[in-house]
Amino acid sequence: MKIVALGDSLTVGYLSPLTALEWPPYQPYTSFLEEMIRDAIAKTRKSVRLQVINKGLNGDLTEGMLSRIDRDVLQLSPSHVIILGGTNDIGWGIPVTEIYSNLEGMYEKVIRHSIQLIACAVPSILGYDSLIPPRVRLNRMIHNYCEAKGAKYADLFSATGNTATQRLSPKYSNDGLHLSAEGYRKAAETIFKEAFLPFINTLT
Repeated sequence: MKIVALGDSLTVGYLSPLTALEWPPYQPYTSFLEEMIRDAIAKTRKSVRLQVINKGLNGDLTEGMLSRIDRDVLQLSPSHVIILGGTNDIGWGIPVTEIYSNLEGMYEKVIRHSIQLIACAVPSILGYDSLIPPRVRLNRMIHNYCEAKGAKYADLFSATGNTATQRLSPKYSNDGLHLSAEGYRKAAETIFKEAFLPFINTLT
C-alpha cells in the first residue's frame, strides 16, 4: 500500500510558533496516519507493505497542486491519494468555482489512473467568519463529487470544528488557521476511519 498526500501547509503539518524564540517542528497528519495504519495492519497479522509519502507544500494553491500532481503523485504509482487543498485559495479570494475546478481536475486524474481517491474537506477558520461560507460551499461540492464517483470523503471541517458555530475549534488550532498537533492527529483519525479502516478490515 503506497499512500501519497497532496496539499498545502495543512499537509506539511505547519505549526505556528507560540513565541518569537520557539519554532515548533512540523507535525504532519501523515505521520499520525501512518502509525494508525501500521497498528491496524499488525492486528490483522497480515503482511502488508506500507509507504506514506507527504507532498505538502507551504502556501500552495490548488492551481499549483494541479500543475504538479503528475510529477509529485501519479509518477509514484500510489494505491491511494489524499488531496487537501483550497485553504489558501479562499484566503486570496479566489472564487469557489475556480477552486473546485482545480480540485476536480486532480480528482479526475487520480480516478483515471485507477487510484483510490480520498478527498478532504477544508477545515474551518477561527477569527474570520466571512471566510467560513466559502469553505462550506466548497466542501459541499467536494462531498457531492465523492458521492457521485464513489470516492472517500474525509470531513475535516466537522471533525475539527464547532458544530454550533461552524468555526474552527480552539482545541485544534493555536492561530485560527493552521491546526495544532492535536488537530493534525484528529485529521489523521478522521481520514483513517473514513478511508483506511474499512479496507484494513477486509484483510482479517
